[in-house]
Amino acid sequence: MASSLFIFFLTFLSNFLPLSVLSATVLEDLATLTPPPDFTTTITTNCLHNPLLRYCTNTSSSSPMNITEIFRSTIVASHLCNESKNPNCIDSFPKIRIHGRPKTAALYLSFDFFWKYCPLTVVEIQLVNNSLKSEFPTNVLSCAQIRTLDLSYNQLTGSVPVQNLSRLTNLTHLNLSYNRFSEDKILNSEFFNRFNASSFIHSGLLPDVKRYKMRVLVLLVVFPVVVILLCCCLGWLCLKRPDYLPRTCRRRSHKFTSAMLDAATDEFSDQRLVSKRKGVDIYRGTLRDGREAKIEVYTEKVSKEKRREFEEECEAVLKLRHKNLVKVLGWCNSRNLRALVTEWTDGENVETWLNSSLASSWRRRLRVVMGVVEGVLYLWEQWPEVTFDLNTRSVLLSGDDQEPLISQFKIGDGNNSSTNIFNFGLFLLEMITNLKPNEEQEDSEMRYLEYIRVHCPGNVERVVDEKMKIEDRTLEKVKEAITLGLMCTDGTPLKQPSYTQIYDMVVSLYESSSRHH
Repeated sequence: MASSLFIFFLTFLSNFLPLSVLSATVLEDLATLTPPPDFTTTITTNCLHNPLLRYCTNTSSSSPMNITEIFRSTIVASHLCNESKNPNCIDSFPKIRIHGRPKTAALYLSFDFFWKYCPLTVVEIQLVNNSLKSEFPTNVLSCAQIRTLDLSYNQLTGSVPVQNLSRLTNLTHLNLSYNRFSEDKILNSEFFNRFNASSFIHSGLLPDVKRYKMRVLVLLVVFPVVVILLCCCLGWLCLKRPDYLPRTCRRRSHKFTSAMLDAATDEFSDQRLVSKRKGVDIYRGTLRDGREAKIEVYTEKVSKEKRREFEEECEAVLKLRHKNLVKVLGWCNSRNLRALVTEWTDGENVETWLNSSLASSWRRRLRVVMGVVEGVLYLWEQWPEVTFDLNTRSVLLSGDDQEPLISQFKIGDGNNSSTNIFNFGLFLLEMITNLKPNEEQEDSEMRYLEYIRVHCPGNVERVVDEKMKIEDRTLEKVKEAITLGLMCTDGTPLKQPSYTQIYDMVVSLYESSSRHH
């Protein structure tokens, strides 16, 4: 069948289109040459002798023989045979071979009519390294008799027509390597078993070995490294910056680290420093959640046992809940930093308030003292192990109602009831006189108390704050308050009043001022 068809081509080329007549390009010949008068007769005769010829089998009653297409296919065949450098195109046309000529390959692939009547003598098709940027050229599969098909080193994309290729029963060598086909599930197909993996190297049809190795590398090396790094980061966050973790993941949200307080105070910058006193530096910080906080840093170096006691006392003050005590947010007890973190209150302290017009009323001053006494009594009754720093600077007035807040706790000093009562006595006297001891002098407290004792009770007007308006009927109550303050500051603990006595006396003074108001 193959020799019969090629005899036709040979007969046509020698009788109707001698090689000397063919022009330089196939396009010119397709444009100028026409079928000879007896071309149809020749085709019909060949079909009678061999009805299996391709141009005979491609016709039917509904689709009659297209003489023009058949003629044009013979023109393309004659040119393509020579382009493929077959040794003797007069006798044989065994292979189609176009290497490294992209335009030529694309041109011949565009002649669908040629591939429709592909010569039966063609057994090998090689379209290699032609940079073909299209899907798989299915028209070449019309040459069903081929034994070799090589489309390697192109840029073909899309899917491979596996079913159509499977019908090429004579196909023994296939090369689709170095293309860009879509990865297809052909590994387990019968079609794949006819060839080996070398037919599909870097074709896109099989998993890329380099990509597979990269995935293995990622799984075996990179992934564990990433997991380790993530664990290290998570560990660092848990140890240094737990405030970055969700609240549900934090075991102790009240436990602050030195890194958290560094960030809150801009590394304890001078701009954040509010005040300094012996052993304590006070900073204003901004926590990560936006809350303002007062951070009391204890600068004294202590032993490991003292640090343990500090931790226990901090856990105690964390539980304090009273309207006259500032809210404790937590603490830090690291090797290089001990600090107590409390809620920041924007209100002024009592020391500043005493110099304002709002403090001109004896009743208002007693109201502040009353709130402080209630806070002190709560600590004494509920948390006797907690001590505090009580003075006009450490008591804050919060909000519009100017509720007094005891804002400083003396963590690590141990509780001393006598000292607390003495400090309250000084606070009460400062509320009345608007005078305070000079902290730079060692015996300033004794001098201050002696000055008040000299003028009380006979010349009490000399020590009472002149800004405070006192009527004659309340002067006696002011004297009682000064007497209470002097009793609290008595150097002998046995002569000091108890917390309960102090509370009852202040309540009595406050109720008396309410009646006179």
